[in-house]
Amino acid sequence: MNVGYKRTLIARIGATLGFVCGTLGLTAGLTDHIWKLGALGWFTGGTLLTLIAVFVLVDGAIAYQKARMAPRSLDD
Repeated sequence: MNVGYKRTLIARIGATLGFVCGTLGLTAGLTDHIWKLGALGWFTGGTLLTLIAVFVLVDGAIAYQKARMAPRSLDD
């Protein structure tokens, strides 16, 4: 796997899970259901997970660009 692809995959999975958690929180809030975390807990957790996923995605993109800009050795 190339540099940055693993981080990008993890970020995409995290963003998807964050979106699902946020959707659960929004659904719980609109239907007035009380779940273990409550509407605010699910929505806040989803937002936090998505924000962390964005940071991991940016980190993966920076790592990929640094690997492309690094000088190649003669052994390659």
